[in-house]
Amino acid sequence: MKHFADLINALESTNKTNARIDAIVDYLERAPEDDKVWFIALFTGKRPKRNVSTALMKEWALEITQLPYWLFQESYSSVGDLGETLSLILPPPSEKIDKNLSEWMTEIVNLKEKTEAEKKDFVLKSWDGLDYTERLIFNKLLGGSFRIGVSSKTLINALAKYSGQEMSALMHSTMGKWQPGEISFNELISAEKVNADNSRPYPFCLAYPLEKELEDLGTPDEWLIEYKWDGIRGQIIRRNDEVFIWSRGEELVTEQFPEIAETVRSMKGNFVLDGEILAVKDRKVLNFNELQKRLNRKNITKKMLEDIPIEVFAYDLIELEGKDLREKPIAARRALLEEILLNQKPGHIHISQSVNFEKWEELNGIRESSRDINSEGLMLKQKNSPYHSGRKKGDWWKWKISPLTIDAVLIYAQKGSGRRSAYYTDYTFAVKNGDALVTIAKAYSGLTDKEIMEVSRFVTKNAIEKFGPVRTVKPELVFEIAFEGIGFSSRHKSGVALRFPRIVRWRKDKTVDEIDELEEIKKLIQ
Repeated sequence: MKHFADLINALESTNKTNARIDAIVDYLERAPEDDKVWFIALFTGKRPKRNVSTALMKEWALEITQLPYWLFQESYSSVGDLGETLSLILPPPSEKIDKNLSEWMTEIVNLKEKTEAEKKDFVLKSWDGLDYTERLIFNKLLGGSFRIGVSSKTLINALAKYSGQEMSALMHSTMGKWQPGEISFNELISAEKVNADNSRPYPFCLAYPLEKELEDLGTPDEWLIEYKWDGIRGQIIRRNDEVFIWSRGEELVTEQFPEIAETVRSMKGNFVLDGEILAVKDRKVLNFNELQKRLNRKNITKKMLEDIPIEVFAYDLIELEGKDLREKPIAARRALLEEILLNQKPGHIHISQSVNFEKWEELNGIRESSRDINSEGLMLKQKNSPYHSGRKKGDWWKWKISPLTIDAVLIYAQKGSGRRSAYYTDYTFAVKNGDALVTIAKAYSGLTDKEIMEVSRFVTKNAIEKFGPVRTVKPELVFEIAFEGIGFSSRHKSGVALRFPRIVRWRKDKTVDEIDELEEIKKLIQ
C-alpha cells in the first residue's frame, strides 16, 4: 500500500502529463504482478462494490474520537470529502500494517460475506495500522469512491512506455469485463490476448469539435455527413452466438436493452457494430430524458418496452467474422454494414441516415434545423478515415448546434472537494414560477478562479440557512446557464431536467426580477 500511496501522492502533486506518466512507470517497475492488475482495474473504473456503508464508517470514527456530531459535520463541511475527513480526525496509528495493494483489495472484496461486527473489527484494525495517506486511500477503496484525475490516454501512454506495446492494442486489451484474479498482468497487456473473451469491445473512435471553416476541409464529396444524436453511444457485439452491448463508458448494458439483444441474437454471423442507442417511437427520436428512464434498471417492464421503445442507429462496422476492420476506410466499413443490415433487415437496428448535399453552405441550414428532430447537430467523417482508438484531429468532427440558455439565480452553494475544498464551487440555480423560485439545475463549471473566490465571499456573507455542507443564500446572483437539451421530468421540482448544464457567464447586469419564467422554459421542449 505504501508504494501505491506514493504513486497517488506523485500524481496529485503535478498536472504535467509526462511527470504523471513517469510516476506510473516507476510504480509499475516496483509493484508486484498482482498489484499491477489491481492498479489497472482501479484506474479503469473497475472498483469493487461498497461492502461497508459510509454511515457505519462515520459512526465508528465518531466512536473512536468521541467528537460531537456537530463538530464532525463542520469538519466534513470544511474538508468536503468524507474519506479525507475521517483520515484527519482519527488518532495516529499505534502500529504499522504492511500489505500489498492486492492483499488489501482481496480483504475488502471478501467483506461482502462478513458480519457487521467482523467488518468493524477489520476497519478499526486497518485504521490503526495506516498513516494518513494510506488511510485516506483505504477509506476511498472501502467506500467505493476511489477516483484519480488521470485520463485514460495518460494511463495507456504509461503502460505503452513500460511495456513497449502499441497504444491501440493496450486500449483494447484493458477493456472488457475482465476482473482481477482472473487474468495476469502480462496477459492483460499482451496484444495477443485482446479477444480472450467474446465480450471485449474496441476503444471508441471519438471526434473533435469542428474548429475549421467548412471550405478548409476540402471538397464535399470527400466527406460523409450524419446527424449527431443525443443517445447512448454503444458497441453491439455478436461473437460465437453470444451478445454484448457496451456503452462508451465501458459499462455492459445488455440487460437494459433486451429488445436490441434479442434482435442481435436472431441475426447471423459474427460482428461488432458501433452506433447510437436511442428511444424512438412512431419513427421519431424521443428526448434523452425518455431514454434515461430505461437506464440502470434491473427489470424492464412490458409497459416500459411499449412506452419507450429502443432502436440503434448503426453507423460503423469495426469487426466482421473475427477480422478487425478498423484500418479500412469508413466508406468501405459502411458499405459492409449496409450489406449486413439490408440482407438481414433486423428490427430495432437501422443504418444511420447520411445527409445528402452538394455544397458546403447547404449544411448550415441543415445543422440549424437539426434540433427539430432531437439531433444535436452534425457529424463530419472523412471517407478515407480509419477507425481510430480515441481522438485524432482531422478525420472526424462534431459540429453541434448552439446550446440553449436561460438566466437563473443562485440559491444553494456547497464547497468543492480536493483543491477546491476551501471554496463554494457547487451551485444550485432557480427560475421563477409565479411569485416563487423553483430549482432548475446544478452546475459546477464555467467560472474563473477569481469569480469562484468572489462567489465564495458572497456565500459566506449572505448565507441564510445551512443543511450540512449546503448553504442557502440570498437570491441575488444571476447567471446564464447553457444546456444541450431539455425534457419533462417527474424527478425534479421544476418538472423539467436540463442536459449538461454549465455556467456561461455571471450576469452582473441583471437582477433576480429578470431571470426566466418556468412556463416559458417549458416551451423549449420539443
